[in-house]
Formats: sequence, C-alpha cells, structure tokens
Amino acid sequence: MPRLPAGEAPEEIYGSLVFNMAEMERRLPKAVVRALRETIRAGRPLDPTVADVVAQAMKTWAMEKGATHYAHVFYPLTGQTAEKHDSFLSPAEDGRAIAEFSGRQLIQGEPDASSFPSGGLRATFEARGYTAWDVTSPAYILENPNGNTLCIPTAFCSWTGDALDKKTPLLRSMQALNQQARRVLQIFGEPDPEYVVATAGAEQEYFLIDRRLYLLRPDLLIAGRTLFGARPPKGQEFEDQYFGAIPERVLAYMFDVERRLYKLGIPVKTRHNEVAPSQYEIAPVYENANVAADHQQIVMQTLRATAPAYGLACLLHEKPFAGINGSGKHLNWSLACGRRNLLDPGETPHENARFLVFCAAVVRAVHKHADLLRASVAHAGNDHRLGANEAPPAIISVFLGDMLTDIFQQIERGRLNGVAKPGELRIGVDTLPPLPKDAGDRNRTSPFAFTGNKFEFRAVGSSQSISGPLVVLNTIVAESLDYIATELEVRTAGNPSKLNAAVHELIRDIMREHGAVVFNGDNYSAEWHAEAERRGLPNRRNTVDSLASIRRNTEAEQLFARYGVLSPREFESRNEIYLERYVKEIRTEALLCHRIASSTLLPAAHRHQGELATTIISLSNAGVPNPHSEYLLRLTGHVREFETRIATLDAAIAGAANAPHDPLELARYYRDTVVPAMAEVRQTADALEPIVADDLWPLPTYSELLFVR
Repeated sequence: MPRLPAGEAPEEIYGSLVFNMAEMERRLPKAVVRALRETIRAGRPLDPTVADVVAQAMKTWAMEKGATHYAHVFYPLTGQTAEKHDSFLSPAEDGRAIAEFSGRQLIQGEPDASSFPSGGLRATFEARGYTAWDVTSPAYILENPNGNTLCIPTAFCSWTGDALDKKTPLLRSMQALNQQARRVLQIFGEPDPEYVVATAGAEQEYFLIDRRLYLLRPDLLIAGRTLFGARPPKGQEFEDQYFGAIPERVLAYMFDVERRLYKLGIPVKTRHNEVAPSQYEIAPVYENANVAADHQQIVMQTLRATAPAYGLACLLHEKPFAGINGSGKHLNWSLACGRRNLLDPGETPHENARFLVFCAAVVRAVHKHADLLRASVAHAGNDHRLGANEAPPAIISVFLGDMLTDIFQQIERGRLNGVAKPGELRIGVDTLPPLPKDAGDRNRTSPFAFTGNKFEFRAVGSSQSISGPLVVLNTIVAESLDYIATELEVRTAGNPSKLNAAVHELIRDIMREHGAVVFNGDNYSAEWHAEAERRGLPNRRNTVDSLASIRRNTEAEQLFARYGVLSPREFESRNEIYLERYVKEIRTEALLCHRIASSTLLPAAHRHQGELATTIISLSNAGVPNPHSEYLLRLTGHVREFETRIATLDAAIAGAANAPHDPLELARYYRDTVVPAMAEVRQTADALEPIVADDLWPLPTYSELLFVR
C-alpha cells in the first residue's frame, strides 16, 4: 500500500490544487478580482475583457503546479465526467515551442459532440458542440504520476444553443430559484437581499471489495453489480458492520482519498462503515449546489481511481449484491442568503414566519411535483433499491418531525396553542451531562426529510450525478416561491401591516391543499402504502412507470420553460435519453447474464454432474447400495431447469427486435419480459451454487467478495 507523507496537516494542503479566490487575489489585479467576485457571489455577468488576464494568471499557476495540458471538463447526459485535454505548448516559427493560453481558450472550447446522447436535439452527423467556462466553479489541477492537467469546469451546449449537459440546467435552475426567493425576502422587508443560492452536500455510500476477486467477476466488471450469487451464511443480520472499526487496508485507502480531495478543496467531513459488509460512506460539508455537483463527480472519480493502489475495487452501483443493503446518495439541500440559512428556524417571530414560508414552499413543491422528483432518481440501478427495507419507498413524502408538523397543523386549524420547546435528553448515567434534545427524531425511512436546517432527499442513487435531482428540486421550489410571492403581494396589497395575517392564511391554505404529502411514520410499512394511495400520492414503482408519468407532460414542460431551465425540446430530449439508457442497461445485463450462465456456470454444473455420475457408477459397481442417486437427480433437475431458463432468456433478448421501437414501449418490453427472464436464470444459478463442488464453481462467491478485506 502507498504511504502518505508523514506530518502533513490537512489544513496545509486543503485547496492547494485549486485556483480559488485566495489564489486569484494573490495573482490578479483588484479590479479583476472584484469582477470575478461579483459574478460568483451575485450572479452578475462576467466582463469578457478580464478573460485574458485570468487566463495568463491561471496558466502560470497551473504550470508552477506541473501542468502541461488544460482540459475543459463537462458533464454530458451520460451522467459521467467528460474532458478534452489540450497542451499549453504551441510551435514557434524558429522550431521551438512556447506555452500559450488565451482568454478565448479559457472561455470556450469545442469538443466533438456527435457521440454524446442528445435525445433528438441534433442529428448524429452534426458534431459541433461548445464548452463554456463556468466561472462560479473553480479550476483545479488533476494530478497524475506522469504529469498534471489544469481542469476548467464548463457548460456544454450544441451549435444551436441547446443544453447537452447537466450543468447548464443546474445553473439556470439556481438562477430561477434566486429570483423567486429574493421576491419573498423583499416582501419580508428586505429591499435588496443578497443573492440566494441553493446549497447541497451528498453523502456517498459505496462498496470496497478485493480487486483480485473483482477481476474474476465479469458481471461486476461490466454491469457494476453481481448478476449471480447465492446468499452467504452470514450477511448483515448481525448488524456488526455498521459504524464498526474500519479495516486497516480500507482506512489507509480512506486517508488517501481524503488527502486527494482536500487538495482539491472538497470539504469531506465524515467516514464510517455502513450497514452491509464491505460498505462504507463518505460525506462532505454542504456548499454551493453547482460546486457541490462538480465536487460530487470528483469524489466518485477519486473513490474509483484510488482503489487499485490498495488492491481494492470501488463499487458505486445501487445494488451490487442481492440480499443485503444497496447504496444511496443522501442529498442534503437548503437555501442560503449570504451567511443565513433560510431553512433554519430564527430567534424572532418575524424570522420564524419567514422560515415557515420557505418550509411550506418546499412542502407544496414536493406534493405538487412528486412525479418530477421521483423521475429525477429513476434509472435501472435504483430500481433494485427503492422500495426495499433499506431505502425510501418509491412514494415521495415529506418528513417534518413532530414539532414542525404540530406548528403547521395548528396553523391549518387556525388555533395557535404554542410550541413545545426542545428539552434535555437524560441518559441515566450520573457521569454524563444532560444532552440537548432535538425537536424531533430522525426518520431514516422517509425519502424527503427535514433534518433541522435542511431537507435530505434520500432516494438519490449512489451512482447518479446529483445535478438532475438538484435541477428538479430548485425548479419546483422556485415555482412554489413564485406562487407564494404573488399571493403575498396580492393579499398584503403593499401594506406591511397585513403581512402576518397574510402569511398565516397562506400557510393554512397550502397545508390544507398539500399537507397530504407530510408523513412522519414508517414509510416501509404496508399500512403506509395503503394510506398513501388513499391520500392520492403517486407510487411509481420502477423507472419505466416513473418516466412514463412525465413523458410528453405539457404541465411539466411548461414549468421548466417558464423559468428558463429547460426548453420543451430539451425537456423532451432528456426523457428520451433516460428511457434509451434504461433499455441499454437492461440489454447489456441480459446479454451478460446469458453469456455467463451458458458459457461459465452451466459447463461447471455439467462437469459436477458428470463427476457425480461417474462416482455413482463406480460405487454401484463396488456394491455400495443407493450411492447418492437422489442427490444426482436433484442436481439434474436444477441443470435441466437452468438450460430451459437460459433458452427463455435467449428468446426474450431476441424478441426485442420485434418489440415496438418507441422508447417507452421498448422499455416496457425489457421491464416486463427480459428482466423477469434474467431473474429466473439467476434464481436457478443461485440454487446450483451451493450444491456444485466449490472447486468447480467458477465465480468468487458472496462470502469471498464481502468478507475478504
């Protein structure tokens, strides 16, 4: 294992590879720094004349850090990170080379866009795409043993100006959210409030397994999850992994990951063992949502890239192993205005009224646009996780906690009887002091929970970019704040003395219309599913149903268009892309499942069957009575069933050629025909694994994958 530099303090290296504001202040004229600060903090347009000055300073800084190339980093609709590297060196007339980097090269790049998914926004032969410098997300150095690269976060669009990425809609949604949030603050007596920014922090769950075993599992290599694997004798039922002592090799890996992230200015805060064997979590302090989304991509990339040096493989799939907990990405979200958190209860009645208005806006947004929020986390990997007793159900509801729910219920009834204050939690041990008691317990079963000063969207998948959920969340809350601001403007008629009564009435009306989405109980229970149906809450159990609910949805199209987040063309394109991606993922898994089953597992079962038959014949010839014939019959039954189910899967895969080619109908075919056929092949394979001789079974087992640490 690599050894990290001894005595290196995290605070000394934090942000050392980032061209941040502190670095800019050291290297740029004050007027340029002022212009950049106005763009970053207040959303003001960037003066193009400063680009050349910034580019020269950035190039000098990067080359001092050992950079030889620069890359415009962007986030296409694959959900992955993309980058095009260009050298700083340009040939000179005298045969030498000089280092160049202009303002134009900083502001704009032109990668080939032809092979990225566009959902019909352009034809494949139309290759031109542009990257545009996002000044609000700092440039950084990507280290490599053989040389470093200056990475510049950018937006990515087509020649026609359509967004082909995840960053552009995120920036647009944050702009819309700021505009509507500031309207509400102005009604509350702030004539010129500071820029309101969405903040985010994603808790990342992941698995680490031994790399040698990983390389022996083609399903993990290609699909990211095990398509086969019988349950081990021990899983997570002892609950001994959760928050347990971190294994030495894993801890060394975590130290290295954190060191790399510290240098990139990523505020990772927490590490611990998660519930399942070999499952772990890393969590940051939350920050500007756009920067947080960029940082999240770097976190996933760093987790994967660091693992091989420690003989490990990092798995980010939502369900790498059947029968134990999968991985999510809890997205913590709030609103900040300067140093204030607008979702933090205040010290005065006025501040608390403002807090309740913003909180009610979120409740209304989640209830009114639950299908959009559910669709933002819909993909094939998350279908294995959502709804199981380890993750939120597919029903979107809001947890507010007892105290906040009581406040809203009092307002809804029109009778305010006071608020129960948080008390002290006495533990019953004399040597321990009383601890301050929170206003309510946490609810780990809720998909969207208020946790004291932020909301936690717990349904996001572990492999996902958080940009999509953030775009939806920002936009639907912007729409709610727009509604609230308009209503308060009408109800107060410009008279501040009417504000308290107007706020009270508006919150009452919102909770009466949208309070059905609030649920503080056990989201896993069958009773809640029945109750949610009575309340009219949608239950989109899988990706296909979820995406179908918003496809060609005029109201959803108009919502994004109204706030300038997605044009109708851009909205439609994303629906098509996500349906196509679902089909591609299931088809890849099905082909892989068929190949492993027919060319790897079935031959192993045949060999064991042949060896057992030979043994029985030998024992029978030796006069041994009834020599294991029942065992052979049971094995033969499984083998025959396996052959039949492999053939059924083969037919299901071939049948896709005759299925409707509309993306939604094709996705339904794969869900209803191919996925069940895969499940049946796996069921028989997993029944064979414990009875085929261990030295013949070709795949590392769950016991090996999960417990070799």
